[in-house]
Amino acid sequence: MVLLLSMLLTAGCGNARNSQKKTAGDERAKVYFFKEISPENLVRIYEALGREASGKVAVKLSTGEPGGHNFLQPELIGTLVQKVGGTIVECNTAYGGGRANTEAHLKAAADHGFTSIAQVDIMDADGEAELPVNGGRHLAKDIVGSHYLDYEFTIILSHFKGHAMGGFGGAIKNMSIGIASSGGKAYIHTAGKTSDPGQLWQNLPEQDDFLESMAEAAKAVADHCGDRILYISVANNLSVDCDCDSNPADPQMGDIGILASLDPVALDKACTDLVRASEDHGKIHLIERIDSRHGMHTLDYAASIGLGSLEYDLVPMD
Repeated sequence: MVLLLSMLLTAGCGNARNSQKKTAGDERAKVYFFKEISPENLVRIYEALGREASGKVAVKLSTGEPGGHNFLQPELIGTLVQKVGGTIVECNTAYGGGRANTEAHLKAAADHGFTSIAQVDIMDADGEAELPVNGGRHLAKDIVGSHYLDYEFTIILSHFKGHAMGGFGGAIKNMSIGIASSGGKAYIHTAGKTSDPGQLWQNLPEQDDFLESMAEAAKAVADHCGDRILYISVANNLSVDCDCDSNPADPQMGDIGILASLDPVALDKACTDLVRASEDHGKIHLIERIDSRHGMHTLDYAASIGLGSLEYDLVPMD
């Protein structure tokens, strides 16, 4: 692990194909990293980014499907959310389950302890809004909860883990499908074929088209926010399944830590790189989930459309 981590620090991680967005001054993206997962380190890594969350702050995270248990715990994130005066934001699901309508979603958020640390806003409770998708191959627009336009700053606070459809869930998944309304989720999942959740499963596209649609929707959010967005991921409870699963598989590898960046592509790439670099033999299950869904294609495509960079410097904070 030490040797592989050293390689990540000195060589960066991968080369983007086609065009690639750089950070200001053509510097490599920085990804900050704490091995120890704690409320205090979550605040410290936010401060290390040097971008203050101000105004009306949306903190986008998953409140977790009823029955699940791997989602980020309120006790871990509460200090950060309260420090920035944030509102926890979500949108209703497109697949049924226990968060398919606002009343049920708010109950799930309360049952999981989130309403005890902050206000929770189900952003599509009163309808939808559209963000433009520039240069997209699949999506003409990104359909988000209408309340999202009320916020002045966004923190993408993600639980990094596996995902049944995308291979892994991190910053890009959280800001694309997570901020999308119920209809917007269907629109992304079907690569622009329909925004009717009732027609989702009959209109599933080729896998790469779905992955590329996630990247396009994420870029629409990033373009909307400009420099009023940042990204933090907690790589713990590393199940192969998403927090949207009501009965997720138990994690089979140990926790990795907290990572943060101003570049969502670099952040997701760093998370996947640290999984692969881990000496934990349980990693094979998560790697198989990522690779069997062609999950890394999301990052390749995201870099090609200018969402971020596959090259980064890992900055240990412990």
